[in-house]
Amino acid sequence: MPSDPALSARGASIGYRDRAVIDGLDLNVPRGAFTALIGPNGSGKSTLLRALARLQSLSSGQILLDGRALATIGPREAARRVGILFQGASAPEGMTVSELVQEGRYPHRSLFGRWNRADEAACARALRLTKLEALADRPLDTLSGGQRQRAFVAMVLAQETGILLLDEPTTYLDLPHQLDILELAGALVREEGTTVVAAIHDINQAARYAAHLIVLKDGAVVTAGPPDAIVTPALIEEVFAVKAMVVPSPVDGRPLILPLTRAEREDS
Repeated sequence: MPSDPALSARGASIGYRDRAVIDGLDLNVPRGAFTALIGPNGSGKSTLLRALARLQSLSSGQILLDGRALATIGPREAARRVGILFQGASAPEGMTVSELVQEGRYPHRSLFGRWNRADEAACARALRLTKLEALADRPLDTLSGGQRQRAFVAMVLAQETGILLLDEPTTYLDLPHQLDILELAGALVREEGTTVVAAIHDINQAARYAAHLIVLKDGAVVTAGPPDAIVTPALIEEVFAVKAMVVPSPVDGRPLILPLTRAEREDS
């Protein structure tokens, strides 16, 4: 894993009105790796993703993209380098998969720019990577939840950014489609060298698929590192207020979190 971070935060603080969501945050996002943000609701995961994409202003500190202050980079250039998919993304009624994917080309086109071969190639690549070629002409509202989510991922891939930010990408999906999205994210890292950062609600899925975890609580980083180095019963109790066992997965040896029942907690 390269030592120079793709994205980093230095003393970053973000607030809404009189409430601080993130205060003095320092972190590094490894380049060319799958990083998962985990933490309880309200810990600042979505706010952090918006800040990393230059969509949320800081009250102090800075976000660095490839070592350069993100605030000094224009919105269009930032969108060529960092793509983000928000939780619950939607599209106009009747829009087809291919039309949605084409929306991802907006950072690369001028106001009156004509559609060109580079745009065509980028969209074709995005459809191929998400295995949606056969569904390109289908309206989004005729697809399953998992297929729609893949279509939105394809739209972000069409931006051709080296960094992909995903805000709870598996929310509202059934288990097979959750695994499809997580495996796609892993494939983008392995095969394309993409830096992926995803806020993930399921701790076991984060530990299974991500190479690097950033654990947040109350807008601060509790710890960060490889899952097998940082996921412990003490961490789960500190961050989530849940007593649990952490055992090696019989499949790959990664940490597997087993919450204890009330009776098990009383016996421990």
